[in-house]
Amino acid sequence: MPVDPNALVTWANAITAGRLVLSPVMFLVIPDHQRGAWVAYLLWFVLSLSDGIDGWVARRHGTTSTGAFLDPLADKVLVLGAMFTLVSRDMFPLIPVLLIAGRELVISVYRVLVSSKGVSVPASKIAKCKTVVQQLSVGFALWPWFAADYRWLWMGLLWLAVALALVSGALYLLASRAARK
Repeated sequence: MPVDPNALVTWANAITAGRLVLSPVMFLVIPDHQRGAWVAYLLWFVLSLSDGIDGWVARRHGTTSTGAFLDPLADKVLVLGAMFTLVSRDMFPLIPVLLIAGRELVISVYRVLVSSKGVSVPASKIAKCKTVVQQLSVGFALWPWFAADYRWLWMGLLWLAVALALVSGALYLLASRAARK
């Protein structure tokens, strides 16, 4: 059954709100060493999976303006919070995480500015791919069976996420510039 586009309480929004509320819990259980590694990984897996589930529910039952705001916010809180926590645990280097965070800040401000003019900026396919690569990078870094022996894998995914973030960000800005001409 379709939902009212202005509805606040929907299944998709409830899933997104759950992701927002549980994200800080996940940051707290990211281990300094091996303690809590499986808990952190499983919580990351569930929260990342919930991103796809809330999108599926929203597409099936209808999107809301609240969900359009909350979902990208929850994505940023989850991914950037986990990445900065991994930086604090000396697992991720700071530079790629700062590059990703900078891109997110620039594009978020851009979206607010253009939405104030009534222009909608949906996520591009490359930006959705970026999110998945970011989730995989963090997931492999947290997965106890992969974290130590496959550092090259999750570090490679982290740098791929940086490349996708910068390319998708540039494409958003170029499209905006072209639309103004």
